[in-house]
Amino acid sequence: MTSDQLVAAPETALPTLRGAVAGLPSYVPGRRSAGADIAALASNESHYEPLPAATAAVAEAAGRMNRYPDMAAVELRERIARHLRVTAEEVAVGPGSVGVLQQIITGLCDAGDEVVFAWRSFEAYPILVELAGARPVRVPLDDAEGHDLDAMAAAVTGRTKVILLCTPNNPTGVPISHDRLEAFLQSVRSDVLVVIDEAYVEYADAGSGPDSLALYRRYPNVCILRTFSKAYGLAGLRVGYAIATAAIAEGLRRTALPFAVSALAQKAAIASLDAGEEMAARVSLVKQERIRMAAELEAQGWKLQPTQGNFLWVRADAPLLALLVDAFNAAGILVRAYQGDGVRITVADPVSNNRVLRLLADYASLTTS
Repeated sequence: MTSDQLVAAPETALPTLRGAVAGLPSYVPGRRSAGADIAALASNESHYEPLPAATAAVAEAAGRMNRYPDMAAVELRERIARHLRVTAEEVAVGPGSVGVLQQIITGLCDAGDEVVFAWRSFEAYPILVELAGARPVRVPLDDAEGHDLDAMAAAVTGRTKVILLCTPNNPTGVPISHDRLEAFLQSVRSDVLVVIDEAYVEYADAGSGPDSLALYRRYPNVCILRTFSKAYGLAGLRVGYAIATAAIAEGLRRTALPFAVSALAQKAAIASLDAGEEMAARVSLVKQERIRMAAELEAQGWKLQPTQGNFLWVRADAPLLALLVDAFNAAGILVRAYQGDGVRITVADPVSNNRVLRLLADYASLTTS
């Protein structure tokens, strides 16, 4: 081809983003603490420092950070498998559960396919779905702030590839019962992957939610999604995992970004699983504070749904929400506001929790919940 046959691009032309990317809403992280007097209750992190065994494992692994991590995360996968009594072939890991979820959607969805999930739920769901070129199908929560499984089943079409079920739900904290979830699974086509997102499962009371492993063993289209970011206190290292059939798990490992889970994160996750009793003791203290806070807020006049996460959900209409956000900001308390819906408050240490209780007492008379 000669030079005069080349078609010159207009001088003003510049690279452009895909339409799906340009139109994506930005994920809104919880605001960061900026001082000793700030109570950081916006991100549902553990307020405890990392487990000592995890800190020691990271320190020991740091001396080899010039080397790439094990891309297959074999040791970590084998340790997770022993923990949950599955095989390593059924385990896929990624940079946090949201990273694994991106692997799930990338691995199963073509352009135009549909992903069904409740709304409001985890904010990353529609972002990841649209980024893959798939179509998000939002199904409103029921009157009890939980998943409306009948409506979700009715929303399934021939293009549905994945259903996302967050239990306990983020941000409302409401779990899905085992019986309801099993009935839902019986009504859904077997070629639709049903992802049970259990980021907060360690904080849930026994029997409040599903026995996801039992359902997984019974229904091969179930995938369990979990993380080390919450109860295990490894939010800064980014490591999560999925349990799925060997074929699906292998596909998730193929769609993973190479070396996405660092060697430090892998070692810390293994050490955290080995320190399970210490983690459970910390979780027990958080649950005690959750119960105490909920009881006091209800005594103040707030109407709360029973939560099974490490957070409380306060429903508030737009005028009340604006007042609460201003009040929390003025008091140096970072919380997560959801415009038009309410505010999510992480349960932390008793001192921080008491600050929340004192503030909300001044606004309880304004609630219409």
